[in-house]
Amino acid sequence: EIRRILADLGVAVLPQTDFAVSDADETGSGFVDNALIKARHAALLTGLPAIADDSGLVVDALDGRPGVYSARYSGPNATDDSNIDKLLQELAGVPDGRRTAAFHCCAVYVSADDSTSLVAEGRWKGLILAERRGAGGFGYDQLFYVTECGCSSAELEPAEKNARSHRGQALRKLVALIEQH
Repeated sequence: EIRRILADLGVAVLPQTDFAVSDADETGSGFVDNALIKARHAALLTGLPAIADDSGLVVDALDGRPGVYSARYSGPNATDDSNIDKLLQELAGVPDGRRTAAFHCCAVYVSADDSTSLVAEGRWKGLILAERRGAGGFGYDQLFYVTECGCSSAELEPAEKNARSHRGQALRKLVALIEQH
């Protein structure tokens, strides 16, 4: 997704695995913090500019949980299914009108010497369904109901999902910032 959105910039987008860069410890308190930690980690170890993102699901009825812990919501060995199961359990009995949520994403660019940091954010509002719907996507997509489309995120075609998603929004904004810079 990042490679496709950045294609018009005329730069090569390479995954950090090409440089044997380990995952950074996401110790930040928010999406911006974690995205910057990851980008700075990659830039430091490669000597190259880096782009990173951090995203998660924010559920209003759960005071913002799972939030920055979305990927590991059900514990250190979390899977998409175990995270979905925990979310459904915690929302049991919550009426449809109170199941509002949003996917949040922060995408950042950090220069090789860390003298420049560009930050862009995206937010995709929806509702949390009471049961899984659809087979596409990943994470919480089977529970995330996209009101304007009348279906779950997992039921959208990938191109339509990327055009609407929090990550797509953040990356398009980041491209605009990079072009301005």
